[in-house]
Amino acid sequence: MTDLLAARSQMAMSLAFHIVFAVVGMAMPLLMLMAEGLWLRTGDRLYRTLAERWAKGAAIMFAVGAVSGTALSFELGLLWPKFMEHAGPIIGMPFSLEGLAFFLEAIFLGLYFYGWDRISRMAHFLCGLAVLVSGTASGILVVCANAWMNHPTGFELVNGLPTNIDPLAAMMNPGSFSQALHMTIAAFQSVGFAVAGIHAFMLLKEPGNRFHHIALNIALLVGGVSALIQPFSGDISARLCARSQPIKLAAMESHFVTEKGAPLIIGGWPDTETGTVSYAIEIPYGLSLLAFHDPYAEVKGLNDFPRDEWPPVPIVHVAFQVMVGLGTAMAALAVFCAYRVWRKQALPLRLIVLSGPMGLIALEAGWVVTEVGRQPWIVYGWMRTAEAVTPVPYLIVPFTTFSLVYLGLALTTLSLLRAHVLRSPREEELA
Repeated sequence: MTDLLAARSQMAMSLAFHIVFAVVGMAMPLLMLMAEGLWLRTGDRLYRTLAERWAKGAAIMFAVGAVSGTALSFELGLLWPKFMEHAGPIIGMPFSLEGLAFFLEAIFLGLYFYGWDRISRMAHFLCGLAVLVSGTASGILVVCANAWMNHPTGFELVNGLPTNIDPLAAMMNPGSFSQALHMTIAAFQSVGFAVAGIHAFMLLKEPGNRFHHIALNIALLVGGVSALIQPFSGDISARLCARSQPIKLAAMESHFVTEKGAPLIIGGWPDTETGTVSYAIEIPYGLSLLAFHDPYAEVKGLNDFPRDEWPPVPIVHVAFQVMVGLGTAMAALAVFCAYRVWRKQALPLRLIVLSGPMGLIALEAGWVVTEVGRQPWIVYGWMRTAEAVTPVPYLIVPFTTFSLVYLGLALTTLSLLRAHVLRSPREEELA
């Protein structure tokens, strides 16, 4: 394994692990607040028990996420020293603000977790609201820094070095809004469906359990609404990508030849040697329509760019298809569930269980599209990934070590969640 491959693999593994905990920190507080709000309105103890149970899960995920996030911050400096040397002063602001948001989230999560019956009900609810705002802000700020890597602004290059740095302009780069919007909705969508899948599974084992029925309804509402509005944010992101990163769009769609009225390719396996896609379904004019809202617009193909600037096309294309396919499936399930509720019919529990991991898989696939699709650049159009990697040899050693650490953390997390969260409440907990 080369140093570059080892560094990229370690960063990819760390990001893939950490992102699960990050989205839980963004979305889980909303579920907690909805349950607590119902308790405040109705006085039904079951809603408070549900909020407490979800708060335990959020606290466990927050603690493990803090560990994996700390590892990521060290990896940025250890694996990519040249990137941090030049980019650090430019994107330091969102990372610093993210640290503040994380600090506030930790404080208010502690107050929320231990404040039951110790502070007023309204103060407790407001603490939960602060957890929601700070957790979401933390995720958005990190995404703004990542968006800068796709759309570098806020500086001028003089002799290859950044000067006249404007940190605010860098943070508010052209990709910040679309990428933060897409990621935030994805967080609520993925967590909503994951939690709904868990409670649907419990209902299959314990039909008629009111606790899991209410939990399922709340989680499915959050995940379903998010799934239905996600295509609109995806449209914003795709159109920006078509204008500013046409080579990434071409890789996502396995579009090799520049043409007007370009078709949309669904599925298939691209062959970069022949410039063809096997086993694909083509929708005439679809890509031009989606990318530019004009069925006859010209869409640049991969063949217009130097071969050494192509990202790994098969990986990007398949990841994009997985993301869109699973997102579409969740949106369709949300519509079907709404129809069943309207007709006063039972929810399709088995389908909801199957949809549980879909959001997280789509989330991981989306980050593959974002990061792998930018290659060979670590900062698009300015710094190549190979230029930024550390010269330290034998990176396979820390890669193996971190893999074992993350495996241990994952097993510990699952054990804690099973003991404290993934079970039906006892009678005394509902009294």
